[in-house]
Amino acid sequence: MSISAATIQVRQASVADLEALAPLFDGYRQFYGKPSDIALARAFLLERFEHNQSVIFIAAQPNGIAVGFTQLYPTFSSVSAARTFILNDLFVATEARRGGVGIKLLQAAAQFGRSVGAVRLSLSTATDNETAQALYVSQGWVRDTKFYAYSLSL
Repeated sequence: MSISAATIQVRQASVADLEALAPLFDGYRQFYGKPSDIALARAFLLERFEHNQSVIFIAAQPNGIAVGFTQLYPTFSSVSAARTFILNDLFVATEARRGGVGIKLLQAAAQFGRSVGAVRLSLSTATDNETAQALYVSQGWVRDTKFYAYSLSL
């Protein structure tokens, strides 16, 4: 049975949502090849909440069961001299995919960014995650063709 986005409510999460978010965050990490570790998921999210280091939106069914989340990390653009956010995580439970839940989460993130005066949201996704890429493009996201991304493992 698929879940329709029409019945899904998206709202900003709080520490009270930790137990609902932890399994989703664990599933997100597993999607990217990490082993399941619910304790790590819970501890990581708790630290983000306790230190106000991210903004999380949760998507839930009318019965309260969480089916997705997105997490934004605040940052700034020196060139724009303005606030921006990195949309670092977007995850929808398997049973809720392809029903519009991801769209609702992206829309909530964009609305939040606008409401706090951010000039941009940015994200990265795997080059082979064509489903996610199509979702982002359908919502007005534009692939960066001017900059390369680099990382340094520490």
